[in-house]
Amino acid sequence: MKKFIIIGFLVALIAGLAIFFAGNTGERYSTDPNDANAYLRVHIRANSNSAEDQEVKYKVRDEVVSYLTPIVAECKTKEEAIEKIGANLDGATRVAEATLKKYGYTYGARASIREEEFPTRIYKDTTLAAGVYDALILELGTGEGDNWWCVVYPPLCFGGGNCKIEYKSKISEIIKKFFG
Repeated sequence: MKKFIIIGFLVALIAGLAIFFAGNTGERYSTDPNDANAYLRVHIRANSNSAEDQEVKYKVRDEVVSYLTPIVAECKTKEEAIEKIGANLDGATRVAEATLKKYGYTYGARASIREEEFPTRIYKDTTLAAGVYDALILELGTGEGDNWWCVVYPPLCFGGGNCKIEYKSKISEIIKKFFG
């Protein structure tokens, strides 16, 4: 019994130290939700607060997310995501405008990537602190209505809408395998 306690303590100590000293263990994404530099956010602004403009904002969101998801799916860095989205801003604008037109709206859309101030926001298990973030901004018409926010990179909103960041540690994976 004493051996099992000592072995358990040693395994826990080694695992704890390994996780503490592991730093970047090859995770694809930053694990610091307070690091604004690790995120590329998205901000879709409706034309107005009318029920119709708010409804079409979500239709545009769905189409633009579908359009951009395969573009950013394999991005390994925020910079790569910015580059790929930047090269496809015209495409995102065309998708937004086609969606607006499909539902009878004649106002246009404008897409850009720039710094934007965001309030604190919670996405599933991740809380992003208030601050200035790089963001894909999509303005519908005047862009004066309520908006929709999310994160393009890492993909908290992209990837079928159910995408969730997974923080991985090789040591914890080995321990989980060992203990089953």
